[in-house]
Amino acid sequence: MLRFLKNKWFWLITVTIALIIIMGLTAEYSSSNIIGSIINVPLSPIQKLVSTVRNKVGETVAMFKDINSIKQENESLKEEVERLRKENRELKEFKLKKEELESLLNIKNQFNEYDPIGANIIAKDPGNWFITFKIDRGTNDGVDVNFPVINSDGLVGRVAACHPFSSQVVALIDAGTTVSAKISRTRDPVRVRGDLALKDEGLCIVDYIPPDTDIQVGDTVETSGLGGIYPKGIIIGTIIEIREISNQLNKYALVKPAVDFRRLENVLVLMRKTE
Repeated sequence: MLRFLKNKWFWLITVTIALIIIMGLTAEYSSSNIIGSIINVPLSPIQKLVSTVRNKVGETVAMFKDINSIKQENESLKEEVERLRKENRELKEFKLKKEELESLLNIKNQFNEYDPIGANIIAKDPGNWFITFKIDRGTNDGVDVNFPVINSDGLVGRVAACHPFSSQVVALIDAGTTVSAKISRTRDPVRVRGDLALKDEGLCIVDYIPPDTDIQVGDTVETSGLGGIYPKGIIIGTIIEIREISNQLNKYALVKPAVDFRRLENVLVLMRKTE
């Protein structure tokens, strides 16, 4: 045995066999790496594509979840906006009703010789303007001819005819209507009358203006209380234009009524209190 260990050929052969074994193992490991690399090279883009698609799908699902959440939130906001709009409309109606009641109270306090009675307009002549119309109050309610008719804005007209359950009203802008009036600012007496040419514009004429009267555009005109039909202090309207009459020393003016004769719905009939 010692003889073999001392033999150089023995060691040469042993070292050679060891090197062959090591080279074989190294070659096997390298081959497996090469095969893995060969397999991974074509699969790498597919893996990236799958990963990208998976990410995109996840993002899309999340986006749809966000959209659904936004839709639900939008619906909630719409409902809230509609609720607030409804409340706003109710508040406006309440405010208008309050203002109307305050006006009626002021009217009752102002014309304490009268008992105002509310009436609804139930019919009117054809056309855009309430020149003559029918109300649902008549002789059974104590209404009589020539009773003044007003609303919260001012003078409407007078009762022209009565029936048991209804009455006919002639408006301020009717060509046959005349009202003793005065300029609120100066207290100068004038006359207001309806005019056939102006009724379709909803305007009236102010005439019988004394030459020295200081009348201006923007002046308010009110009833004077003369004539026995209309109590004093009812607002008639506002002066919008002043015209000189040719070759004469007088003038006339156009007045826009305070009452909107296109949109009348309710009125008040002033009934004189009985003792």
